Amino acid sequence: MINFQKYDEDNPEIWKMFVHLSKQTRAKGFNHYSAKGIFELIRWHTSVKGNDYFKINNNYHADYARKMMRVHKEFEGFFRVRELKAIRK
Repeated sequence: MINFQKYDEDNPEIWKMFVHLSKQTRAKGFNHYSAKGIFELIRWHTSVKGNDYFKINNNYHADYARKMMRVHKEFEGFFRVRELKAIRK
């Protein structure tokens, strides 16, 4: 299985769409939203595709949520994520 960092580097369009749709969702007044919901919007309403055989791999929605909250501090707490108990590759 490919790790998140490599998947993210290999699929920059997914990150761009995740950021765009997260900002759009917040602008509509949401204080919290689902990263999985953002992934569904990407999957069903765009032509963005991952480099594996999935259009977009669901395994990484929590990783994108964590990255969004880390990179864009104004989104801290916007996505609810569980505490990581194991180190993810």
